[in-house]
Amino acid sequence: MNETPLIEARAITKSFPGTLALDKVDFQLMPGEIHALVGENGAGKSTLMLVMAGVYQPDSGELLVSGQPVKIRDPQEAQVLGISTVFQDLALAPMMSVAENVFTNSQPVNKVGFVRFHDMYKATAEALKDFDVKINPQTPLYLYNVAVQQIVEIARAIQRNAKILIFDEPTSAIGERETERLFNCLQQLREQGLGIIYVSHKLDEVFAISDRVTVLKDGKLVGTVKTSETNKDAIVHMMVGRELNRLYPQRDGGRREPVLEVKNLSGHRYSDVHLTVHSGEILCLFGLTGSGRTELAQGIFGNEPISGGEILVENKPVQIRHPSDAMELGMAYIPEDRKRDGLFLEKTLRENIVVTCLRALSGLVFINPARQEAKARESITTLQIRASSIEQRVTSLSGGNQQKVMFAKWLARNPKLLIADEPTRGIDVGAKAEVHTLLRQLANQGAAVLLISSELPEIMGMNDRTAVMREGRVVGILDHIEATQERIAAFALGTYEDEKLPRVEDRL
Repeated sequence: MNETPLIEARAITKSFPGTLALDKVDFQLMPGEIHALVGENGAGKSTLMLVMAGVYQPDSGELLVSGQPVKIRDPQEAQVLGISTVFQDLALAPMMSVAENVFTNSQPVNKVGFVRFHDMYKATAEALKDFDVKINPQTPLYLYNVAVQQIVEIARAIQRNAKILIFDEPTSAIGERETERLFNCLQQLREQGLGIIYVSHKLDEVFAISDRVTVLKDGKLVGTVKTSETNKDAIVHMMVGRELNRLYPQRDGGRREPVLEVKNLSGHRYSDVHLTVHSGEILCLFGLTGSGRTELAQGIFGNEPISGGEILVENKPVQIRHPSDAMELGMAYIPEDRKRDGLFLEKTLRENIVVTCLRALSGLVFINPARQEAKARESITTLQIRASSIEQRVTSLSGGNQQKVMFAKWLARNPKLLIADEPTRGIDVGAKAEVHTLLRQLANQGAAVLLISSELPEIMGMNDRTAVMREGRVVGILDHIEATQERIAAFALGTYEDEKLPRVEDRL
């Protein structure tokens, strides 16, 4: 490695009202290096990333780019210095063409100021050719999925002569195959001498792609180590300051009576689905992007209309036309996107927690504030939500604590069935362990849990049974002992055949 870092942070300190977000943090990124940045929610990862990207200015400390002290006052100055950031929420214009996105504010023009579209299309195709994906520069960007849009944003950074790329949870919204393509792209950039800062909660990815990993905790630097000289347990200990003896809690094996049955259920992106979820059971639902798993959950809960089939709750046929119908039947739903679909971010913890049970917490005529406050305080204590008070706004909480508020909101109703769609997406390893424990406790107490996840290790650790969807249909249902990663993936890809396994309809 070149001895001069591409970017270096020295004793960076940054505070916000009531919070010391970074406390004298050091960081270095070398040419040709993928350097992971990890820590629990609230550890300071995002703040450090945004300081280097020019979004925040540090209170004290120093930034150096290629050995030269710099002050990065805004993202535009960061771009001039060769620093580009690929955020979770991509900064692209979906209605514009791929080429127009790659050349945003830098289109080639002729002498009279007209855009040279032919040259722009040709240059875009050249910029994209090494990324092993077929992209038409003239196609509107919205016609491509998130994984391709990420590559377009990377191409834009390269077109701007970026030498430092910062990725913020880049795989949070893409599947396994798209992640593999992204990793191939990052490895190519590393070989070209670029430096990559990779912010992620997913330690499997950190060890698969990075050369070094820096751990932050409570705004302080815990340490930087080579990934080849450490392991996941050591990194977890650095992150949380304690051993996580069980990322996946013990199964008790207690499967009882059917709570939810769907028969020949059809709707948007799924058809003829058969499933049964029992009390005391966690049934995991796995499928690749586009398999219909989320749409199925939305149909069951009444968020989307079904076009055919039957839903039974506790052996009785039911009609669910709206989420309120599902709620009356004892269902709860943790959506995939908590910020968009699950929480009132500008409201308080108290308001979010009690919103599903206002009737039960009110008197005959009037709302009972004391009962609401008591329920909110009880939930915060039970779920160990880190907040200054029940009147704190949810938007100010970390991702892990926001997810706990989601659970608190629904657990206040004591559900018979919990549908959880990607409940650990975007939260740190410590918060994941707490969510896993919460799901298992619910099942052990007799609730039925339908857990939708795109992470095979999570499926492996949490399932009592696993249902696999492909192209809108359930193609396999596996008991815990049968649910190997290879078998689940093969079912999802449509490549698995084993006459020894019972048919899907015999597993219901």
